[in-house]
Amino acid sequence: MPEAQLYARVWVRVIRVIRAIRVSFPDRRCQMVQNRHNDAMRRALLVSAVLAGVAVATTVYRADAVGRQQRFHVGVDLVHFSVIVTDKQGAPITGLTVEDFELVEEGKPQSITYFSEGDPDAGNRLAEVLPLRLGLALDTSGSMDRDINDVRTGVIKFLLANQAAVDFTLVDFDTEVRVTRYGPDETERLIERIRRRKPDGWTALYDAIGVYLHSVGAVDGQKILLVYTDGGDTRSELTFPDLLDLLKSNDVTVYSIGYLENQPASARTLQQTQLQRMASITGGQAFFPTSVKDLEKIYEKIQREIAARYSLGYLSNDTRKDGAWRKVEIRVKRPELKGAKLRTRGGYFAPYRAGSH
Repeated sequence: MPEAQLYARVWVRVIRVIRAIRVSFPDRRCQMVQNRHNDAMRRALLVSAVLAGVAVATTVYRADAVGRQQRFHVGVDLVHFSVIVTDKQGAPITGLTVEDFELVEEGKPQSITYFSEGDPDAGNRLAEVLPLRLGLALDTSGSMDRDINDVRTGVIKFLLANQAAVDFTLVDFDTEVRVTRYGPDETERLIERIRRRKPDGWTALYDAIGVYLHSVGAVDGQKILLVYTDGGDTRSELTFPDLLDLLKSNDVTVYSIGYLENQPASARTLQQTQLQRMASITGGQAFFPTSVKDLEKIYEKIQREIAARYSLGYLSNDTRKDGAWRKVEIRVKRPELKGAKLRTRGGYFAPYRAGSH
């Protein structure tokens, strides 16, 4: 069976999660917007997963001869990767051009058609380069009781420092999953909602991330998800392998922030490994703070990475619609940057058309 069909089966499970668990909304306006989105996605999700893989329509930017960035809306054949390049100390490397990158798909070099460069000093102008869509998955289950105050403090500080985002999606979860999207002028309402939640219930971590991926699948821009959790899923219908398949097939970058200090030693290693895997498969990172001071350093690092990301797009010279997973390698060609580290997704699912493989 083509991999795209297997991937579509996982999305069926996500839709079942949305129907089976209580995905709730804190106000009627958000609920109406999300219901319309969910109805449209339920009709289109399996078709798009099978026919287009993750090569979805998106808005991209191409650098012209004088370095300005031009905006284009392109069709379903664009393959897009967000890339972080860091030095040996983990600091983002900026100032690279499209000529500094080499992109190879299944061993075959590809021509980079679209390129944009981030700017860590852009501040609130970041969204002018590429729309920033910030997601927050907040674990409010009973096991987070001892850490929730630090989490709330850290999340609010991070929100206030990222006013460049064009919207914020909050997924707070315990036994239930609650999803709300806020505009840039609704930060106070978002903060109030974060402060109101009290720890209780089980932990539907995998379902929460699956629902988030479903909710942002059709939107363009830089999609960043910060996951705040103690890492122990006790409730989800989705399995961990299901979740990895979904993360692999989306252009969302995940930063996992794991609060494991109060977890049993017997479970801590597994939880840490899973949070690291969730992040690395998307080109993100996992962090394990022990104090609010640790969080501040983590946030500073994440903010600089978000602002310094490179965006690369290309049209694959493999025109087969076989739904197969295609491994992609992106490298920096500059000899003086031989020790640089590059993080991104490891590939994508090709488009699929029945009878074409």
